[in-house]
Amino acid sequence: MRKLTTVAAVMALSATPALAASGPFFSLRNTDFIVTLGFILFVAILLYFKVPSIIGNMLDKRADDIKSELDEARALREEAQTVLASYERKQKEVQEQAERIVAQAKAEAEAAAEQAKVDLKASIARRLSAAEDQIASAEAAAVKEVRDQAVVVAISAARQVIAGQMTAADANKLIDAGIAEVDAKLH
Repeated sequence: MRKLTTVAAVMALSATPALAASGPFFSLRNTDFIVTLGFILFVAILLYFKVPSIIGNMLDKRADDIKSELDEARALREEAQTVLASYERKQKEVQEQAERIVAQAKAEAEAAAEQAKVDLKASIARRLSAAEDQIASAEAAAVKEVRDQAVVVAISAARQVIAGQMTAADANKLIDAGIAEVDAKLH
């Protein structure tokens, strides 16, 4: 490596325009010579302190760091894709579960509505039956009241007719017959 660098430096110096200049080139008064010596000295110092290998090592270390960062980024990307797929799967499951819950709620609401209709029909039937019973009861009470009133009127009329046609002897016979009948029924 060192020989290659030295050869490159010699070739670079040999192709300079300073060699084409007139006058002694190796004079300290020649600025081209001084610049060339400064450049060679600079390159020699860089080679002595192994700056090219240090720079190469730094570049290799930087390349390794970039490679490890790229590997880490790939791993993170794969992990993110796995997590994303997991979340998408969970979101799909949650969506399906929500749809099932909504469908079940609709079915329960429809069943509750049907049950409410059945209960309403039964309640209406009970109320109609109760109303019919009340009407029948009121009708029976009215018929009974009319009969009772008719009986009272008939008894009153019969009393007046019998009282007008009956004699004291007939009344005593009826009283005795009533007492005998009551006595026969009680014993």
